[in-house]
Amino acid sequence: MKKSIDKIRNIGFVAHIDAGKTTTTERILFLTGKIHRLGEVHEGTATMDYLPEEKERGITITAAATTCFWNNHQINIVDTPGHVDFTVEVERALRILDGVVVILDAEAGVEPQTETVWHQADRYQVPRIIFVNKMDKIGASPFKTVSEIEETLGVTPLVLQIPIGVEKEFSGLLDVLSGTAYKFDQNGNFERLPEVPSNLRDDLKFYQDLLLDILTEFDDDLMEYYVSTGELSLDLARIAIRKGTLRGNVVPVLFGSAYKNIGIHQLLDSIVDYLPSPIDLPPVSGFNPITLNTEVREPNPNQPLAALAFKVVTDPYVGTLVYVRVYSGTIFSGSYVLNASTDSKERASRILRMHANHREEVDELSAGDIGAILGLKSVKTGHTLTETDRPLLLENISLPEPVISVSIKPVNKSDQTKFQSAIRKILDEDPSLKLTWNEETGESLLSGMGELHLEIVANRLRREFRVPVTVGRPRVAYRETITNSTIAEGKYIKQTGGRGQYGHVILQVEPLERGTGIVFEEKLKGMNIPREFIPSIEKGVNEALQKGPLTKSPVVDLRVVLLDGSHHEVDSSDIAFKEAAKRAIKIALNNANPILLEPYMDLEVRVPEAELGEVIGFITSRRGKITELKEKGRTKIIRARAPLGELLDFATSLRSITHGYGTFTMQFDTYEPVLEGLLPSILEKLNGE
Repeated sequence: MKKSIDKIRNIGFVAHIDAGKTTTTERILFLTGKIHRLGEVHEGTATMDYLPEEKERGITITAAATTCFWNNHQINIVDTPGHVDFTVEVERALRILDGVVVILDAEAGVEPQTETVWHQADRYQVPRIIFVNKMDKIGASPFKTVSEIEETLGVTPLVLQIPIGVEKEFSGLLDVLSGTAYKFDQNGNFERLPEVPSNLRDDLKFYQDLLLDILTEFDDDLMEYYVSTGELSLDLARIAIRKGTLRGNVVPVLFGSAYKNIGIHQLLDSIVDYLPSPIDLPPVSGFNPITLNTEVREPNPNQPLAALAFKVVTDPYVGTLVYVRVYSGTIFSGSYVLNASTDSKERASRILRMHANHREEVDELSAGDIGAILGLKSVKTGHTLTETDRPLLLENISLPEPVISVSIKPVNKSDQTKFQSAIRKILDEDPSLKLTWNEETGESLLSGMGELHLEIVANRLRREFRVPVTVGRPRVAYRETITNSTIAEGKYIKQTGGRGQYGHVILQVEPLERGTGIVFEEKLKGMNIPREFIPSIEKGVNEALQKGPLTKSPVVDLRVVLLDGSHHEVDSSDIAFKEAAKRAIKIALNNANPILLEPYMDLEVRVPEAELGEVIGFITSRRGKITELKEKGRTKIIRARAPLGELLDFATSLRSITHGYGTFTMQFDTYEPVLEGLLPSILEKLNGE
């Protein structure tokens, strides 16, 4: 059934790995009647983890979408991975979601990936609520977790529940707003207790007063009511909580145990009560490529269409599925849409509402909806779909740079065509992957976010696409840049008796700040180069920058300016100017003092106290710098920054030092220059691979 837009909630679940995200989603689907049998992550039967790799490993690898209904509201859910290697799945989900449920482990508290996704959500200004899960776990510490939320995430937690018991004694929840206590049975059913447990009455008074203090700071209506009556209005308090959550003033905090079905009902109520509908958020804006103006599209099915493709999936049975979020207007089954990103017209042959890997065919998707479309041939992640006569370009999805590579090739040469077709489909699905061809070795180099990321791709090729492949050892994805400005001239002149080739450009290159990427500008004066050749020059520049002079790694963080050149009335061509640009770039890079950049990683290591000193020594011996030391119970937590090139065997070494008790997570931070004294050894190693 279709709901009005104010009754829609587009939400996602995000968390550190093993916090119970998929289990929580599973309980919600069961409670809302979407599924009729509970699946378990540890048994490989969770509904939202449908890929073979997800079932075997017990982790979420790809974001899965589904729709359920609660209290007359339509809830569109995206369950995202918790492992840092699949952060792009979280990134593109956050780009299209209206609200997020952040799930924490009550014993582990705020973990590294929690911080990462929290800051990703900050970037997109997505309202959040927090569900502190695993309250039945040994070591669960609910209010220590609340303190960590405030200190580590830098937000104001709004405690809406008090747990009744902890660890194996966890049996219920005390609602702070109403002062009502609930006890749960093993099936998740709950009953209201006749009175508040005596040992929690002081806690209830404390958190009710704290709630009132926080809410009346930014809600005048609640303040006036309290001043005039001396009482807390439940309705006004809920309005204030919603208002504060949407503005980012506060973050509601709830407790429970998804595995024991405790608190899921209340979590669903809070999703409906406190997270936004599409109309609660600012209307989407984009760039009109015809008028060159910024335009706003309201979340209205009768407005012109504006939809963002946030995920592309190859389905072996139906073909390519394009997942979209519709911000305004309506897409009808069988209708034509404009891919405003490529200026190409395509037919949306079928429209589907997804439930993990199951599909329900529908007639349309309208403002506020999330669904999938069949029949779109050239649409990629980040492309905008609009009406053919009302184009609009929405902000694209930012993607992280891959930091680790492996050589990959089919075992049998006869599978080369099949391999190329399969890898192309995987690259379309996952834009954080990159594939380059090494002309010297004749091998393909696959780059991604981590070793697990690349391992999953290789396994998909073998199992899903039936292409046996061999994979080389992981290697670091270096980058190159320049440190000086210079001007270079490039010419491409060929005379073969008939029509020749003539291209001539003068380019300036200059360094930019780290993380800027590549900027191309033209500052031509006069008509020495006809303007129709500029796109070919830019194409030549971009192709040449894929291989730097030091290690043939991509060159980044520089500006290229087209200053001048010349053309021939007959012999000039796109090919000639592209080749001239490539020659100019090659000369410029050699003259601009090129340097090598290596990826640095943020590292968090958890070790027993006895091995702390040895692990710190090991990290510093790998050019790591310790940034923070803290403890959680008997576990010591080390935070550090270190170059990825020194960490490729870190998992094995840590396991050996700590006798299997040490754990770690690492994620990409930034690229930094390789120290001059280390460059010869790195070049020697790269040349030897």
